[in-house]
Amino acid sequence: MRSVTSTSRKNSVRAAALVASAAMVVIGVQTGSASAAVDSADSGQQLALSAGQRASAIQDAQGVASSTAAKIGLGGKEKLVVRDVVKDADGTVHTRYERTYEGLPVLGGDLVVHEKKNGARDVTKATDADIAVPTTTPSVAPSQAKKSALGVAADNKNSKADGQTPRKVVWAAKGKPVLAYDTVVTGVQKDGTPSKLHVVTDANTGKTLFQDETIETGTGTSTYSGNVSLTTTKSGSGYSLTDGSRGGHKTYDLNQGTDGTGALFTNSSDVWGAGRQKAGVDAHYGAAVTWDFYKNVLGRSGIKGDGKGAYSRVHYGNGYVNAFWDDDCFCMTYGDGENNAHPLTSLDVAAHEMSHGVTSATANLRYSGESGGLNEATSDIFGTAAEFYAKNSTDPGDYLIGEKIDINGDGTPLRYMDKPSKDGGSKDYWTSSLGNLDVHYSSGPANHFFYLLSEGSGSKVIDGVSYNSPTYNNSKITGIGRDKATKIWYKALTTYFTSTTDYKAARTATLKATADLYGSTSNEYKTVAATWSAINVK
Repeated sequence: MRSVTSTSRKNSVRAAALVASAAMVVIGVQTGSASAAVDSADSGQQLALSAGQRASAIQDAQGVASSTAAKIGLGGKEKLVVRDVVKDADGTVHTRYERTYEGLPVLGGDLVVHEKKNGARDVTKATDADIAVPTTTPSVAPSQAKKSALGVAADNKNSKADGQTPRKVVWAAKGKPVLAYDTVVTGVQKDGTPSKLHVVTDANTGKTLFQDETIETGTGTSTYSGNVSLTTTKSGSGYSLTDGSRGGHKTYDLNQGTDGTGALFTNSSDVWGAGRQKAGVDAHYGAAVTWDFYKNVLGRSGIKGDGKGAYSRVHYGNGYVNAFWDDDCFCMTYGDGENNAHPLTSLDVAAHEMSHGVTSATANLRYSGESGGLNEATSDIFGTAAEFYAKNSTDPGDYLIGEKIDINGDGTPLRYMDKPSKDGGSKDYWTSSLGNLDVHYSSGPANHFFYLLSEGSGSKVIDGVSYNSPTYNNSKITGIGRDKATKIWYKALTTYFTSTTDYKAARTATLKATADLYGSTSNEYKTVAATWSAINVK
């Protein structure tokens, strides 16, 4: 779960089991089925697989994972675990893997194998390092790793921290692979947000290698969606906030609690919005818009692509001024704001946070340095695209992040995509020191890239909002449109990004995605290349 706003917490790296290798899988997609291509005119467009087809493709890929590992040159001690399979309309199959070494998860060893219909194969890796360690017997005891992790939690001001038993892993996300421990410290953060802090410790020296708070906070004040349509389910003589059209998504009232799911919202009639229901309506609506955006625009069925709905919890805690997505519960949670007076259930918060779930289920960009900035930007990009998709007259789409929540207290948005530096912390262009910034600020150049690619440079007014977007090299960019820019970023995320992708690799990935969708000699390809140069990524 990732945040909408910046925090004072140190940048950290998500320590989650990552991927490696390739399989040659042909996915049968029946003509006229629900899994037909989103746009078969584009040969590189992803096909929308049904949940059953996706599960079958993953199973088939796992069945040949051993031979695939050998074919792409992995060592005998390495094995592959399939995370996802994506097929393009032209028959190209992209298989995403996690990797193990002598049975240990390899963090930062993920890769994607791209195989064309004619058998030609290419591999995108999170690391080019050979995965090997001298021994899998640690010098440091697990108890010492746990103690170190608890110390890190204390430094991060997490209260009531309780470290779980460390698991032994191979850390390969940066530098030479080393034997390590991954310890999860659970507790409560200073502002009342749950804490699940991953701490990666060198198993031979005891040194802390990376840390990652996997529950980060998002912030808003209220919702601005007005009267909306809801999909509910008849329950006895009444109704419940259960969306059978979107994987069974449910919305619950925590009633100021902080554990469990709370009570499912029910009503005697199918007219909602009285009292405590209002926050539930907003959350239910936000989840529906996000689901529909991914399905109808990008061909993705649900956050994980498996057709299953998440769930929403509102009225979390007492005076809790945050909202968050949590991969473990696969749910979105909203506080009620100061004095429990302003539930943080706005559409842009929902779409941003749920998009962190999509990133986690695909590239799993580690939440530190440049990859962390790209992670944050991905949520801003898809949150913005979802807001435009909603076509809600009460909260129309724009390229301003959090423009309705007034977190600054002066009516200004959290972030500006046309010129990110206007927020006082984000950068407009890439620099060699970008990775040292908080991820909410290192996201700036990628947000700028998306705006320029969509709308172009210079001064203009779009749907009543004024923008003025500069370029690093004083070039003039003519945008290709938001729809194409969104599809290019999504294809790059799901087929070419890995856990360690930085800005330079993102340029390569989006160019590959553009070539797949529109051709390597197309205007779109040339514009993508020019737009990266316009934010100083060459």
